[in-house]
Amino acid sequence: MVSTKSLLATAIIASLVAIGPLSTDMYLPAFPELMRYFSADINQVQHTLSIFLIGFALAQLIYGPLSDRFGRKPVLMAGLLLFLFSSLAIVFVDSITALSSLRLLQAIGGSAGPVLGRAMVRDIHGPRESARLLSYIGTAMAVAPAAAPILGGYMTVWFGWQSIFLFLAAYGIVGVLLLGLRIPETAPPGSHHVMSVSSLVRNYATLLKHPTWRWYTLACSFVFAGLFSFLSGSSFVIIDFLGFREEQFGLFFALVVAGFMAGTIIAGRLARRIGINRLVGYGSLVAAVGGLLMAVPALLGVHHIAAIVLPQMIYMVGVGIVMPQSMAGALAPFPQMAGTSSALLGFIQMSFAALVGVLVGHYHDGSPLSMALSIALMGLLTLVSFLRLNATGHTEPDEDEVEPSRPL
Repeated sequence: MVSTKSLLATAIIASLVAIGPLSTDMYLPAFPELMRYFSADINQVQHTLSIFLIGFALAQLIYGPLSDRFGRKPVLMAGLLLFLFSSLAIVFVDSITALSSLRLLQAIGGSAGPVLGRAMVRDIHGPRESARLLSYIGTAMAVAPAAAPILGGYMTVWFGWQSIFLFLAAYGIVGVLLLGLRIPETAPPGSHHVMSVSSLVRNYATLLKHPTWRWYTLACSFVFAGLFSFLSGSSFVIIDFLGFREEQFGLFFALVVAGFMAGTIIAGRLARRIGINRLVGYGSLVAAVGGLLMAVPALLGVHHIAAIVLPQMIYMVGVGIVMPQSMAGALAPFPQMAGTSSALLGFIQMSFAALVGVLVGHYHDGSPLSMALSIALMGLLTLVSFLRLNATGHTEPDEDEVEPSRPL
């Protein structure tokens, strides 16, 4: 085992959190190929992404409370094993319906990584430091979604779409080994309480009634939904509408992820200096501007790759600032139920993103319009959420008032 505050432990936790973006981003370049392979339409293929988000969201409601009861490590291990075996099974499917069903199981397993990874960071580092660490984890994690579509594009061309899920199965194996051999339990003493349905409902109600938690969660959810709008529509727009190849799509996607990485670096360096609240405000404004810069050309009928990639890069700077800060801000007041708090936040975030993704697919007319309008709307709603947070009179979490949880 390694020290929970070591660089190696942080890197392992980041790799587990990265299961989410890897599982969504890596197979995006394969969407047109999946349509041809299964003789499916755009809505059926997009459904494999939306159902993944739904499973990802629902499972978090269970993982968080289970980890507060039994500890982070055993629950995370069970999720990783389910992710591993479902990823392997996908390789052998012969219909788009079977693919969607197994994607649901893959999501249920894979969601353990992000929700419990965030809770582990909160366990180890406390409220303010966790905001900084989540930003840096986001920076390191950005390598995964930047490289994933590039790798996925080449793997689709060279070896077929099935090779993507073989890779994800192998990633699951490595995750199981690293977690089992290197990471100790991090849940705080006294958190292993008996879980009942009534106490679970009571805890969720406490979170939903807390204005700080609610508005941080909505800011995180709206800004992520804008990102998911891009995930849902970008491959069809860039590959089918604008005529670029699968490999080129990965390169454009890497530029977009560079914006996210820039945002997380900015947030990590400024978190201690200016605090969570102001960072969320700045990031919300950047996201709103990026969304509007994409929507205006789409409304005017200007169809060029630069009108997609450059505004999305700006939007992703906002995502990189808002998401880790709003997550840390939501978790800060609840050290003894960080798992439950992280779970409900993740459920709301993923459920809303799945709904938005379905709407983008439903209204997709071949052009970038539905995707661009959705991204702009989500950026504006993120800004509104920040303004509502400020209206509550919320103040920064105080390390002296909110005692950080100590690892076991």
